[in-house]
Amino acid sequence: MKKAKKGHRTDRLLVFSGTSNLNLAKEIVKHAGVELADAFVGKFPEGEIRVKINDNVRGADVFVIQSTCMPTNDNLMELLVMIDALKRASAGRITAVVPFYGYARQDRKDQPRVPITAKLVANILTTAGADRILTMDLHADQIQGFFDIPVDHLLAAPVFIDYFRKMVEQDDFVIAASDIGGVKRAWYFAEKLNTPIAIVDKKRSGPESVEAMHIIGDVKGKNVIIPDDMLATGGTLVQAAKFLKAKGAKKIYACMTHGIFSGQAVEKINDSEILEVVVSNTIPQAEREKVKKIKVLSVGKLFGEAIKRIHDEQTISELFR
Repeated sequence: MKKAKKGHRTDRLLVFSGTSNLNLAKEIVKHAGVELADAFVGKFPEGEIRVKINDNVRGADVFVIQSTCMPTNDNLMELLVMIDALKRASAGRITAVVPFYGYARQDRKDQPRVPITAKLVANILTTAGADRILTMDLHADQIQGFFDIPVDHLLAAPVFIDYFRKMVEQDDFVIAASDIGGVKRAWYFAEKLNTPIAIVDKKRSGPESVEAMHIIGDVKGKNVIIPDDMLATGGTLVQAAKFLKAKGAKKIYACMTHGIFSGQAVEKINDSEILEVVVSNTIPQAEREKVKKIKVLSVGKLFGEAIKRIHDEQTISELFR
């Protein structure tokens, strides 16, 4: 057995879950080879978060799974209260497992007198008592630097690449970035799937409106996969798909790690040129799984393996290969 580090015992692994994404948590612990630890998580009659840790966590290596998706503030507060309860119960090390990191799009000051809420949330999680963060596909890589504690940043890309590989081997495909900001992700997919890349360049006139579009690359007569980190209202994705279709693309697919599906997103996708949108289960997708054009893939195995590796002090970079 490995020598225990000061502050936590490496032989005791406990995984707790909040209420935001319990189905994913159950998959994660299954792949991690443990059972969910026992805690009561609910609310007092007046709506305040109520938590009681029922297992002994003294000196243990503890992981808390909680996506801070809608209702964002309730789920974030629930995570903070759980971390505080574990800290006061003398947990050896506390890792906040946040498959979807809410407020991630507020990562910079793009206007005068606005907050950088992604940084604020990082500060709050650290102050609450988190010793480490495990998350997936942050909206901006620099958010990792907002934390003064270690951050393990997983990618959902391997799950999507495995799903599309057979399709790509049987037909001509192009990986398309829906905007300049998505070029790095598109290159990663193109390299792993051995396909060309195209870039949709657009000029915005508002948050969900575009004045003009141009394309770098060739999509005529080819199938297209559009990868991105999240799908919110779906406006940008639907516009990009329409433009690619007008440029001669055949079948159009999209894959998004975090399926937020706010507003009329599902209706927009159903009425669009997109054949299929593939999302992960970092956010609960029970209702969206029933939609014909939406496919949900699990990242439970990735998180389960990452938890095992962190607990055993092993590298997690192998998970990206």
